[in-house]
Amino acid sequence: MSDPVRLSAWVHGRVQGVGFRWWTRARALELGLTGYARNAADGRVHVIAEGPREHCEKLLELLRSGTTPGRVDLVVEDWGAGQGELSGFAER
Repeated sequence: MSDPVRLSAWVHGRVQGVGFRWWTRARALELGLTGYARNAADGRVHVIAEGPREHCEKLLELLRSGTTPGRVDLVVEDWGAGQGELSGFAER
């Protein structure tokens, strides 16, 4: 199996106060990812997810799918090596 990766995704749109973080957590747990989804002061949600690249790519696809709560206008992604310090997937 490949080394874990870290996906950092900034989600723009109407994504606060609509169950978006809960929905993201549920999808991430289904994919076996660790990390968190947290609200940012400017209205975005920041998602950090670690695990196999193909699972992180699937989460990214879901974030962009149009099936999320609220409305996603844009997802800005950044990739890096997994750091391994996360456990579970939290809403922050």
